[in-house]
Amino acid sequence: MALCYAADNRDAFSRLVEMHQQGLRRFLINLCNGDLMLADDIAQDTFLKAWMNIRSFRGLSGFRTWLYRIAVNEYLSYKRLRQTAILAEAGDTTELRSVTAADGVAAAEASMDVGALLTGLSETERTVVLLFYLEDLPIKEIVKITNISEGTVKSHLSRARHKMAKIK
Repeated sequence: MALCYAADNRDAFSRLVEMHQQGLRRFLINLCNGDLMLADDIAQDTFLKAWMNIRSFRGLSGFRTWLYRIAVNEYLSYKRLRQTAILAEAGDTTELRSVTAADGVAAAEASMDVGALLTGLSETERTVVLLFYLEDLPIKEIVKITNISEGTVKSHLSRARHKMAKIK
């Protein structure tokens, strides 16, 4: 980190990418409901933003936490842009059918894998579940990544566990 921060050392940043790319990509694949191309695009954008903003990293949290925060922001930006494009194409919001947790239930009945269980969760619940269970991050780190209060993170985890138990 010090080499990246002080001297814009690309080799040092490459080592950081190598250390974190597998976990970040796994997280994004699950967050993007298995869309590998989208996950790879967001991962690439995340690492590019991290490189461009490495000097803004203050060390108040770990590099991994900072990197995952960038990834979550990139994912949310993609979702906002996609929703805007859908609204622009539709021209009338009354024709839009929102995707709900009920849509995920049908997929879970067809295939009882983790992806199907995650589909039944809201985006926030899915993000928190993936960070907590898949990435094994403590709640305090999840708070920093998601910018959600600790109590709300715990509530999302609890609700997600109940939803997934019903699907099983």
